[in-house]
Amino acid sequence: MRRLSLLIPAVLMAAAPLSAMADEARPQAEASVPFANHGGVWNWRSDGNRTVYFEDSRRNWYKAELMGFSPDLPFVEFIAIDTRPNGTLDRWSAVYIHGQRYPFTSFEKVDGPPSKHKKKDAPEK
Repeated sequence: MRRLSLLIPAVLMAAAPLSAMADEARPQAEASVPFANHGGVWNWRSDGNRTVYFEDSRRNWYKAELMGFSPDLPFVEFIAIDTRPNGTLDRWSAVYIHGQRYPFTSFEKVDGPPSKHKKKDAPEK
């Protein structure tokens, strides 16, 4: 009986980190833009060779990371969105840049795209 009373606290201490890991493993709400193929995407902006920011019709911004490296992305003026049959822009979507398909590795809601201009230091007086 005495051994059992020593074993119970040890088991409880070992189980505590497992419950914390279960909370972290829960999937968070997936970001998506409904009706992206019917005017749901209002604007887009590239940032480097692997990141595209999309603005939906409600002025929410989303960040998409491309699976591959696209050397043309910083210079293109047009990209095609592949939303598949459901018409929703989400993590499983892709873009076409000069005929090449680039699937997303991530798609998340963000506050906004990075600014186009670098901030200049304030002039000294």
